[in-house]
Amino acid sequence: MRKILGIFISLIFISGAFAQDDIKVVENNGEWTLQVNGEEFMINGMNWDYFPIGTTNPQYNFWGQSDDFIKAALDHEMLMLKNMGVNVIRQYVGITPRWVKYIYENYGIYTMINHTFGRYGLTLDEAWVPNTDYEDPRVRELLIAETKAMVEDFKGTPGLLLYMLGNENNYGLFWDGAETEDIPIDQRRSTQRAYPMYKLFNDAAIEMKKIDPDLPVSMCNGDLLFLDIIAETCKDIDIFGTNVYRGKSFGNLFDEVKEKFNKPVLFAEFGSDAFNALTGEEAQKDQAFYMVENWREIYLNAAGLGKTGNSIGGFTFQFSDGWWKYAQDKNLDVHDDTASWANGGYRFDFVDGQNNMNEEWFGVCAKGPTDSKGLYKLFPRAAYYALKEAHAMNPYDEGVDLDFVNNYFDGIELMDAMLRARGDKAALGGNETSKVRISQLRAEFTTFNTGGKLITTPEDSDPDEELYPDELGFDHMQSYYFGVEGNPTSNMRANVNVNVLGNIAENPIDELFYENRGRTVAGIFEEAGRRDPNENN
Repeated sequence: MRKILGIFISLIFISGAFAQDDIKVVENNGEWTLQVNGEEFMINGMNWDYFPIGTTNPQYNFWGQSDDFIKAALDHEMLMLKNMGVNVIRQYVGITPRWVKYIYENYGIYTMINHTFGRYGLTLDEAWVPNTDYEDPRVRELLIAETKAMVEDFKGTPGLLLYMLGNENNYGLFWDGAETEDIPIDQRRSTQRAYPMYKLFNDAAIEMKKIDPDLPVSMCNGDLLFLDIIAETCKDIDIFGTNVYRGKSFGNLFDEVKEKFNKPVLFAEFGSDAFNALTGEEAQKDQAFYMVENWREIYLNAAGLGKTGNSIGGFTFQFSDGWWKYAQDKNLDVHDDTASWANGGYRFDFVDGQNNMNEEWFGVCAKGPTDSKGLYKLFPRAAYYALKEAHAMNPYDEGVDLDFVNNYFDGIELMDAMLRARGDKAALGGNETSKVRISQLRAEFTTFNTGGKLITTPEDSDPDEELYPDELGFDHMQSYYFGVEGNPTSNMRANVNVNVLGNIAENPIDELFYENRGRTVAGIFEEAGRRDPNENN
């Protein structure tokens, strides 16, 4: 009997260890918390992805790689995230339940699953539509079906914390140009499009909860644009998620959401780039400063501290640099420092009339070169070490008040974080050989076969006759490329590329190829005397 009872207790323990946690959004006296198994849970989140240098989105599919490759990448980066104090990562649709479970069971890190909800276009009737019309019944049917399928796939997965819909979809409502301020807000096309979009957000949340009533559903808005419409149409959304880039402070955001929507606030994106557009230099200390100040406000507005009490956390943007983000399909192996948009909230490099935000430099870690297996290492910046210290504090701990939070954040030494990051920067610089490097070294070998019936191409080539294709059968091409890149300063880059030709195929039917400039020129010397090869006749 004792043996049977022991087995029974063991089975209960094993089952409980791998079951989904009890996750709830709780309101108490007008304040909001996210609770996991009855304990207040502050989301110390991170926007995380995996793109080796030279790859781009969506062509590169990390989750489509081999299991060994995925495990190697996760084991390296999740360990770094855990060390930093991150407890949740934001992931878009593409990750599978097994990897959500793997990350949680091995590193204790939860996952928020995010469906973009037509933000970047969608496929209707086998045709790609770049701008989503949320009034279209086909769009409604498709997005409801996709979000329901997502929930069906992930329901009950250990490590899944919540669902999110969209990614600042309100910014995608302005596809036919700017609108004059003379038009009343309620009559603008963007406003008219917003109502059906947000209603569809809410309808999708209702359908998702029918399948999985145990997890919260959040949305991701662009700042507070259309907050009044959201409050009117999105009553079944549990959490107000938002991407916010306002600089050092979020301003009155917490108060405005509390007054108009009365839902918990979750920052889906926020942060600062690590490049100074004025000096053309990396700006680690500035990045760390803005991120630390953002997290200060997130903690200060947590429940129980005497302010708005509606902050439940956020997802820093982002863990590592995205080398593909500026041109997306060009210069993928170049860390582009072109500023693509302006934001006056980031005073360290803002000048009126000039762009200062560098999309490829938002990582709290710099990205190293790709190895022979397709993997890479990360090199923490000062922000990594500063946020590690920030996340070591729990605003829900007993005895924590506003003064405690402010004193704690005042004690985070950015210079100390800078000094700790210098070793990482030196290691990365050693990998890059910063001033001069070989940019390419490759060889191309191509085989051609020409054949067929009722054609005039001879079986064998005639050295005395200039004819293309010159013969039937096989021939081959040899082409070698060598490039050197110089990068003396951050805003100057020079490339020298050399192409060396080996054998040139004489039998391709299509004569329009790069290497044909190396073909033999016949008739340089004739019996009548020397012939000018540039002469047409």
